[in-house]
Amino acid sequence: MNFNNKYIPLIVGVAIAAGIFIGSKLNFAHTSDTLFATNSKKDKLNKLIDYIDYEYVDSVNTDSIVDVTVNGILENLDPHSVYIPVDEYQANVDDMRGNFTGIGISFYVHQDSLAVIRTIPGGPAERAGIISGDRIIAADGIELAGQSLDRDSISAYLKGTRGSKVNLKVQRRGVAEILDVAIERKTVPLVSVDASYKLNNTLGYIKINRFAETTFDEFKDALKQLKKDGATKLVLDLRDNPGGYITTAESIVDEFLEDDKLILVTKNKNGEEEESFSTSKGDFEDGKLYVLINENSASASEIVAGALQDNDKGTIVGRRSFGKGLVQREMSLGDGSAVRLTIARYYTPTGRSIQKPYGDNNDDYYNEYEKRYKNGELQSRDSIAVDDSLKYVTPKGKIVYGGGGIIPDVFVPKDTSMQSETIEYVSRNGFMSYFAFEYLDAHREEFNDVSEAQFVYDYIIDDSLVDEFSEYAKLNKNRSFFKDYDKALKTAIKANLAQQLYGMNAYEMILNQEDPVLKKVLELEGRSNLTQIKD
Repeated sequence: MNFNNKYIPLIVGVAIAAGIFIGSKLNFAHTSDTLFATNSKKDKLNKLIDYIDYEYVDSVNTDSIVDVTVNGILENLDPHSVYIPVDEYQANVDDMRGNFTGIGISFYVHQDSLAVIRTIPGGPAERAGIISGDRIIAADGIELAGQSLDRDSISAYLKGTRGSKVNLKVQRRGVAEILDVAIERKTVPLVSVDASYKLNNTLGYIKINRFAETTFDEFKDALKQLKKDGATKLVLDLRDNPGGYITTAESIVDEFLEDDKLILVTKNKNGEEEESFSTSKGDFEDGKLYVLINENSASASEIVAGALQDNDKGTIVGRRSFGKGLVQREMSLGDGSAVRLTIARYYTPTGRSIQKPYGDNNDDYYNEYEKRYKNGELQSRDSIAVDDSLKYVTPKGKIVYGGGGIIPDVFVPKDTSMQSETIEYVSRNGFMSYFAFEYLDAHREEFNDVSEAQFVYDYIIDDSLVDEFSEYAKLNKNRSFFKDYDKALKTAIKANLAQQLYGMNAYEMILNQEDPVLKKVLELEGRSNLTQIKD
């Protein structure tokens, strides 16, 4: 049959219209179209927001109303389904991606100026000649000084697109003129392996602070170097690690397990299960392993500890972990914001869920530390409440429990005295770090010829510096109260100085010298103290 070409567009149009009409009459259950189709519940919310936008007597920021509404909905689901607003989204992306685009410095807003703490080794700022103690007073002609200085706005001026340049004006102690420094922005890593070194001749140590996209590569590099240096055993420190990507956790577990061992099972609302297994790629399958956890080890950290414990690999040392057994997926909301929605539960290889109970009050859920403190769990393993109905058995006959975190194989109590808690607080809340910066700002030249190893093993914090910090922190009236904890106070001060002089590796090396959990590991190894390695 022959048609005149002028009728072809009409025929095609009619055919498409007919297809749309017929398709609209067909019932395809559970497709994405029907899942997100208009319904009365969504219409109600949209109409309410429109009424407020156009009819309400006063001007209202409906964006903030939407944010509150989204948060309210998610708070009624579970503690880990969360909303990420537009102004926080990029920071979250950078953190989990493991890098950002910028100039590569850590800084303080100190006395109304931007003070450089350290440059990231090999980063753009270091290559351009920026040094610790420099004050950056302007970026591209915009003043970065004064009482209105805000950390987020500073970061916005220093970050930017890869390859773009920022022109800085820098004030340096001992130099009369203002320095002009042009820096090309590059990709800067956000390191997730805080420390990697040898505790003794055969025992290596790696501390991971989160499970980001780059973590596995960092871990592999650290492990490879430790093995090259003669480590045949490993301490994997996951204390205070809040988690991250499941795939990263699975990759790290794979390094320790033989081929075809179950690592993890996830189950969604429909009961559909996904299993992940180890492969033949592991580089530390035969090495002795210790995994350190505490009450702040969560999510992906618990996946690692649970998979290894259930496969009878290594020894878990420390205190009961947080207890998060829910899986989230990040989903864009179309306006630059996103939601991390719980989509599944995960189970360890023996079949246990380690998710602790949660109700309507998220504050109680996240502040369970107080409950653990009161029931004595932080001091005694016997105070950990277990449910016999959630008892599981590993292939070698070890009994493990579900229902709320990973219970370690070897328990190490926490020092919960007021003195110890106070020192930990002032050390970790940034206060001691500010003191360290001000001290180094006035004495930096004294450390110019001091190597990292010399500082870590030989430098001594004297009583006068402790007294100086006590006065700075307003603890001087209670010096006698801390008398028995002077050693711990000196260690914390030294560690904070080391962090700013040499980085996190030196910080962890110093703190670990007096760490009771690591001392327990060395006790298990048949040693009474750390054999210091200075090479």
